[in-house]
Formats: sequence, C-alpha cells, structure tokens
Amino acid sequence: MNLIIDIGNTRVKAAVFEGNNVVDLILFDKNRILSEIKKILKKYSITEAIMSSVAKIPEIEKVKIQKLIKLHELSYRTLVPFLNLYKTPKTLGVDRIALITNAVTTFPNQNVLVIDAGSCITFDFVNSKKEYLGGAISPGINMRFNSLNKYTANLPLLEKKLLKDFTGKNTKESMNSGVVNGVIQEIEGVIYQYKKKYLVLTVVLTGGDTNFLSKQLKSSIFANQNFLLEGLNEVLIFNKNQ
Repeated sequence: MNLIIDIGNTRVKAAVFEGNNVVDLILFDKNRILSEIKKILKKYSITEAIMSSVAKIPEIEKVKIQKLIKLHELSYRTLVPFLNLYKTPKTLGVDRIALITNAVTTFPNQNVLVIDAGSCITFDFVNSKKEYLGGAISPGINMRFNSLNKYTANLPLLEKKLLKDFTGKNTKESMNSGVVNGVIQEIEGVIYQYKKKYLVLTVVLTGGDTNFLSKQLKSSIFANQNFLLEGLNEVLIFNKNQ
C-alpha cells in the first residue's frame, strides 16, 4: 500500500492506495501532520509514501516522518513520465507536476488540459507527445470573494452560490455573478482557446470547487476531485519501477 500526502494552502489530504485504488481518504489540519500519519501507519500496512507540499512545513517534521516510513518528497527533480518544457522548471508547483503525471497516465497519447479549481485556478496542458507546455494561474473563487471584501470599503464577504441569473439584482447577487459567472466564463474561454488550437482535446476538472463548477460548465469535461492524489500515486509507482 502507498500513502499519499498532499499539503495544500489550507489543509492536508492524505490517501491510502492499494495499487490504483483509493482505500481511505483523510483530511486534517497542517498542525496535525505527524500525529495523523502515525494513526494511518498503525491502521494500514504501508510500504512507501510520497509527499507533495505547496506550503512550507518545518524540516524537523519531514525528518520525523522519514523515520517512520520511506518517504519521497515530490520536487522538480523527481522522475516523471513526461517531458517538462516549462521554461522555469524549478518554479513549477509540485501539485501541477502530479496533475500532469496523472494526465499522461490516464489519457495516454492525448492532448489534455487539466483545470484545478482550488485556492487558485490552474490550467495545465500536455500534448499527445507527453510534452508539458505550461498553462495559466488565476485567483480561485474564494480568493476573489476575499479580495472584493478586503480591498473595498463596503462590499461584504460572501460565500459562493449557484447562479440563478447572470444579471445581479442587488449588490450580493452582483458580486456572486461577477465572481462565479466570471470564473465560469474564464474556464469556458480557456477551453475554447485550446480547442481552437488542438481539435481533439481532453479536459479534466479537479480541485475543491469541482462539484460546484461542473454543474454549471457547458463544455464536456471529466470531473475528478481526486485527480491530484491519483497523480501523486502514479509518480510514486513510476519511481518504484525505475
């Protein structure tokens, strides 16, 4: 069994994989990483683990985890099953590396656009030759709501709601339309751009806002909230076989 640890901007996702199947999925705060990993290791017979972190964690935490289990830490140096043509590979987020790994593994020999809708919205494209070309990064839904509240004097802090009408009839509706409809149109627009250039395109939507957005997008997509975790597992499997 493999242990997958994804340390995000706000929380930690851990998953236990047996082969390609998720056996267990655990969510917890960043201040409980070591204690939660100990619980998981007591419950399951884990052979190796991989950790991906977009946020900094204390080095002493990593050392303690490494004493418990053989740990791979994903970085730009990690072996992956695609050619990275990003001009600044050292700056490419490890979450994006995992997403592209799963893209080329799940959809071999296809042009794939992976959209990760979380704290930020990332767009990552890999072509049918397994060449990663790059993508885009923009603010996520909650970040946009927080910005409207923080950088204005009178706009409230809102939570996202499904759109009933793109024309807001009051301030709250207008804010929700501006953010939610703006994100939807942005995603649809980016998909359209790629489809104009690559006639055959597979689109994957993942991240925390997957379920919320997938109901409102018109484009044909594969929605999978666990795409990143699956990608980390694929990276670990790939490196085991090298």
